[in-house]
Amino acid sequence: MSMLNEILDYNKKFVQEEEYEQFITTKFPDKKMVILTCMDTRLFELLPKSMNLKNGDVKIVKSAGAVINHPFGGIMRSLIVAIYELNADEVYIIGHHDCGMSAIEPQKILEKMKTRGIAEETIDMMRYSGVNLDEWLRGFDNVTESVRHSVNMVRNHPLMDINVPIHGLVIDPTTGKLDLVVDGNENR
Repeated sequence: MSMLNEILDYNKKFVQEEEYEQFITTKFPDKKMVILTCMDTRLFELLPKSMNLKNGDVKIVKSAGAVINHPFGGIMRSLIVAIYELNADEVYIIGHHDCGMSAIEPQKILEKMKTRGIAEETIDMMRYSGVNLDEWLRGFDNVTESVRHSVNMVRNHPLMDINVPIHGLVIDPTTGKLDLVVDGNENR
């Protein structure tokens, strides 16, 4: 059962009662930061609260595991747009302990796809076309190393401003404690 009707009913009331007013801000981040973090549900409110951030303070980009797996994909483009168009002056890449991406097994995902109706021929066609599904679906073994890898991808990107600090952190999804992996101020 879809929650769409419930969401639309709530939204109608939200707009009619002008509850949006408390969230009005601009498209430019007040704290001039862009964060790449994981899409984990535990971080939805915890991460901003643990960093003393409120609506309008930062741009937040989310991906599974806070991983950048292609230097010219949508994640990297979003970070670059945040810097050059939306006035972000710092990048924070924040992974988390107990991340689902650390347990990803590509073959199991492919089996689940087949169970939900994706044809074996489609998977074979993608492989034949040069898509390495095992690599594309692969997670990581160590969140600290994964964060370090993403920091290095951003820092070494040919279109990245070398004056922008690229920080790497890992958050505890229970307590909100942040562990510093890379201080981008030291690596500029």
